[in-house]
Amino acid sequence: MNVKTISVLGSTGSIGTQTLEVARHLGLEITALSANTNVKLLESQCREFGPKTACIGEERYAELKTALADTNIKVVCGEEALAELAYGDESKTLVNAVLGMKGLRPTLAAAKAGKNIAFANKETLVAGGKLVTDAVKAGGAVLLPVDSEHSAIFQCLKGASGREVKRILLTGSGGPFRGRDRAFLETVTPEMAVKHPKWNMGKKISVDSASLMNKGLELIEAMHLFSVPPEKIEILIHPQSTVHSLVEFTDNAVLAQLGAPDMRTCIQYALTYPRRKPSLAAELDLFGASLCFERPDEKTFPLLALAKKAAKRGGNIPAAMNGANEEAVRRFLNGEISFTKMFELVAAATEAAYYAKRPALEDILQTDSSAREYVAAHAKRS
Repeated sequence: MNVKTISVLGSTGSIGTQTLEVARHLGLEITALSANTNVKLLESQCREFGPKTACIGEERYAELKTALADTNIKVVCGEEALAELAYGDESKTLVNAVLGMKGLRPTLAAAKAGKNIAFANKETLVAGGKLVTDAVKAGGAVLLPVDSEHSAIFQCLKGASGREVKRILLTGSGGPFRGRDRAFLETVTPEMAVKHPKWNMGKKISVDSASLMNKGLELIEAMHLFSVPPEKIEILIHPQSTVHSLVEFTDNAVLAQLGAPDMRTCIQYALTYPRRKPSLAAELDLFGASLCFERPDEKTFPLLALAKKAAKRGGNIPAAMNGANEEAVRRFLNGEISFTKMFELVAAATEAAYYAKRPALEDILQTDSSAREYVAAHAKRS
């Protein structure tokens, strides 16, 4: 895969800005950029990289249109335009760094167009599941994981068949509250939750990491990405964030991918796959280092156990859990509910969801909407 041009959806977020660092480093051309509301940064990115198209949320369209009036960049807006861009943009590689469920339609559109999809939008596979993998297969597209854990697994599986896999060992740092008890979690503020000890990430994923929901979402993502049942995926807490994940094979050999905790490594690998090039990430120094692994505390952090249950049930249930979690995290960050209240609301909304074994897109979108409404309604009563 010889990538020369890419489009980046969600270019103003953490993954998006780091993708542009990698693109600058590799000398790639950017054909399209998108953001939700950050007009100032998107304008700056457009002036540096000169894409043919820029997409923004509808409420900020006029502002971006005016800001880029002296350029030849086409400005579009809204979720429909984002999906159309994902399908019709001339670039053969789409980087999907859109936050949350908004990334589902662009992923399906890019899959239909047969593109290489470098995705950090785990919610796409959590909620869309088989719908997404079927679309990828039908369109001849390629899914290239950007998440550090899934990139690590992807690299460890290179040259192996699915029949040879005994277990996937998915690592996580444990977040900022590793080792804390429930009483402490009840005192957690948004400012505390977004301070991740190892990774430079956006607020939503930082909160998910703090609650261990991120590991649950990643478990479901790995199921679909690597075609393995949840029983073959084990979560390991690894505070050093040096081993990004491991794969155990039927002969009990274990392969691991290690590196400094820098998202630019996995972003670059998704863009240069199957080749490797010098990167912006620091070299890994193992002298004097220690590597520790622990079992996750699912009693104190119950959202991980909830995600495992949703994974086994399948259908549209992971979509309900994901939608409820997005709404709960949003309200926590806004100071409307407590950190532990998120646990209760997400679990209740997931339990309340109707069940569709083989959901179509409409089922997934309806499930997502209903779960968000459930959280919104019950959050107001708390």
